[in-house]
Amino acid sequence: MKMSYQYHYMKSMLSSLTRRLALLLLITAAGGASAQTLSDAPALLEPSGTQFFQNQYLANAAMAGIDTGLHINLAYRRQWKQLNGAPETRFLTVDGALGKRVGAGLNIFNDVAGLINRTRVAMSYAYHLPLGASGQQLHFGLSLALNFQRLDLSHVNGDPNDPSLGAFNRRDNYFEGEYGMAYTTGALTVQAALPNVRSLVTGDNKTVDGGTIFYSAAEYTFGFEGALESLTPKVCFRGVRGYDNIIDAGVNAVFLNNLLNIMALYHTSKSLTAGFGVNISHTVMIQALYHTQTGGYNNPNNGAYEIGASVHLFK
Repeated sequence: MKMSYQYHYMKSMLSSLTRRLALLLLITAAGGASAQTLSDAPALLEPSGTQFFQNQYLANAAMAGIDTGLHINLAYRRQWKQLNGAPETRFLTVDGALGKRVGAGLNIFNDVAGLINRTRVAMSYAYHLPLGASGQQLHFGLSLALNFQRLDLSHVNGDPNDPSLGAFNRRDNYFEGEYGMAYTTGALTVQAALPNVRSLVTGDNKTVDGGTIFYSAAEYTFGFEGALESLTPKVCFRGVRGYDNIIDAGVNAVFLNNLLNIMALYHTSKSLTAGFGVNISHTVMIQALYHTQTGGYNNPNNGAYEIGASVHLFK
């Protein structure tokens, strides 16, 4: 009875948060869409490794609340650990089902590299449409995202009163819309997402080099009896502005009644993502990942480490 009350309380809070943040983002977009600017700082060429298997909502709003319960995901990545001011990236998502067919989510991204601090806050709405008794579903998702970019003047090695520094911090926040779709059958998942809908519709392209302009993926889960519980091969295609398009291909293997998983992906940017995870009581999952450096950019501080954690409640 207590768990039921907590579930309905959390669902009510998430629903209220969805409405309020969506309204805030719509007001911000209406007031600032005509004067938006964006820094030329390159976006992440390689996304979080957790978006491929552990937390697919990171890449596609249609995945918000795709199953029952409340899902909290965190990830932290540190690159080039021996360098001062090395990039550090943090991800936080919260998503869940608000009703029989409706899901919602909150997606927060923060990246700090040297003096530049970039933050992105997105609120997502998803609708999950059953197609029949065999578990087939169509999923639709929409996100409203607001991007903030600032320089940390407290760490400037020079004149903090330089007009160019102030000009950077006075630039407008950057608004964008995102749209995603997916088709699932239980074992099969096919999906696609456009993370820059406003730019596509208006022709006013604010996407920086390295930013994803299109994402698609297909995966199929094979079930087994024994120590190896399932095997999920996956292929993704990412359109990237200013670079060659990237194909990600790999597999996730799950062992011992979902207690342990091992995953690896090769990216045609000539890099590799590999990791393993443990599932504690089917509630908390911890994932450790290593990303090799993008081809052509190797250095003595090659690679990045990432740790991801998922908590699944009220399932």
